[in-house]
Amino acid sequence: MHPELERLIRLQQAESGLKRVEGELAEGPKAKAALEAKLAAERQRLDAAKSALEQSQKARRQHEAALQDLESKRSKYKGQLMDVKTNKEYTAMLHEIEGVERDIRAREDEILAEMERAETLGQDVKREEAAFKRVEDEVKAELTALEGKKGATEAEARRLAADRDAIAATVGSDALELFRRVAKLRGVAVAAAREGMCQLCHVVLRLQMYSELKRNDAIVQCPQCSRILYYEAPVPTVSPEP
Repeated sequence: MHPELERLIRLQQAESGLKRVEGELAEGPKAKAALEAKLAAERQRLDAAKSALEQSQKARRQHEAALQDLESKRSKYKGQLMDVKTNKEYTAMLHEIEGVERDIRAREDEILAEMERAETLGQDVKREEAAFKRVEDEVKAELTALEGKKGATEAEARRLAADRDAIAATVGSDALELFRRVAKLRGVAVAAAREGMCQLCHVVLRLQMYSELKRNDAIVQCPQCSRILYYEAPVPTVSPEP
């Protein structure tokens, strides 16, 4: 193989590896944000369950306070029964007492309903607390793994960048300029030619060009995408044993 072509292939491999690793690093913050959003959603569900329980408890306290007021009112009215002078006043006072007692029964029903509701909501809170703790542990473990992977990936990126620069230093100025120009235009500067075509743009190469390309003894550009081509023999397929 042409030495310059071999160096360009290695340079492309290092460049492609570096881009892949940089892509992985770019995905890291997204993965972290997704994990934090997952935990925040669980926290929101837990907070909603706690808030519902607090509202129920607050409503119960309000009903209990109102019940105390009603019971005081009933006691007051019963005490006033002894002071009424006429049957009309006595009957009116009994009606007042009956009305207060209806309100008392209604409040007692409300208190009982809130007690039952609070019991159910308390179970919801316990369930959400357990779910939150489970997700929190999972997220912490995944964030720790992400940080570990980030460190390893950053180290790999530094290594690949150093390899790329070291290889680039061995490439002639004309070939390096061509590589950089094509890379800027196409993203990938070097492509394999296999089965009669460029493997990136898929243009079918002229028979003579492909035949000469198989020798890998010159720097040849794809007539369609301008990438630097090199011949890569097809991977032999292994037939399954009968």
